[in-house]
Amino acid sequence: MKIRRDVFQAIADPTRRAILLLVATQTMTAGAIAANFDTARPTVSKHLAILTECELLQPEQNGREIYYHLNPQKMKEVAEFIEPFRKMWDARFNKLEAMMKNYKPNK
Repeated sequence: MKIRRDVFQAIADPTRRAILLLVATQTMTAGAIAANFDTARPTVSKHLAILTECELLQPEQNGREIYYHLNPQKMKEVAEFIEPFRKMWDARFNKLEAMMKNYKPNK
């Protein structure tokens, strides 16, 4: 039985988040990605498989090499989910900041 993961399960792992950060700046091969970690290559390959399955990364064959690049549409799905929480916390911090500006300590 194959387990279908979603983007939130994929980004729950710190190594996969680190891989996304690496690939966000440039397209990379599995070997180049693995060189940035102190884990075995098969472990990094498993992380790449999960990120690819969730469509956060898109593999592209170029000759004998497979290059991985970020899928911005899937990252947008994550950003859209987080946005209401960001707005809520921004509003709370703005309210706290306004209260602190008006705070006058008792002397």
